[in-house]
Amino acid sequence: MKNYFGLFSLNADFSIDLDALEEVYQTEIAKFHPDKFATGSDKEKTLALQNTALINTAFDTLKSPLLRATYLLELQAINAFDEKDTQMDVDFLMNQIELRESLSEIQSSKDEMVLDDFIEAISIKIKQNITQIEQGFKLDKLDTIKNLVRELKFYTQLETQAKQLMDEYL
Repeated sequence: MKNYFGLFSLNADFSIDLDALEEVYQTEIAKFHPDKFATGSDKEKTLALQNTALINTAFDTLKSPLLRATYLLELQAINAFDEKDTQMDVDFLMNQIELRESLSEIQSSKDEMVLDDFIEAISIKIKQNITQIEQGFKLDKLDTIKNLVRELKFYTQLETQAKQLMDEYL
């Protein structure tokens, strides 16, 4: 089986052309549209559904920087979220605690302006992290990337929580 990059005729690299990914996705997904298999056998319908699921999973994985980086590490037999490997940068762990406390304080204060600033700050952290991951792949620093992917997951989850909180305020 081709890897997800191969499905879309892309090089297995963190830096990808998202427009090209979208274009090939639309072409590939159209090949397995249910209408094309309406009169087909059950086996053909099942195969079309399986192909559609695979294409959708591959697309979702590649369009997300977090999932793409995680997948690229997996292709190198590296699990960024191995539960046995709990080693993390102490400064980052302290930063995690501070950010969670900040979000908790914002939640208590219900201050939309402060929450908006918090979301913006986390968004900047995410962009910086993605840039660092991109550089890490260019330099083939897989251990560094593994830690950056963990950080990106934290920031992404924190941003989601903060945005959900903002939605509650609106």
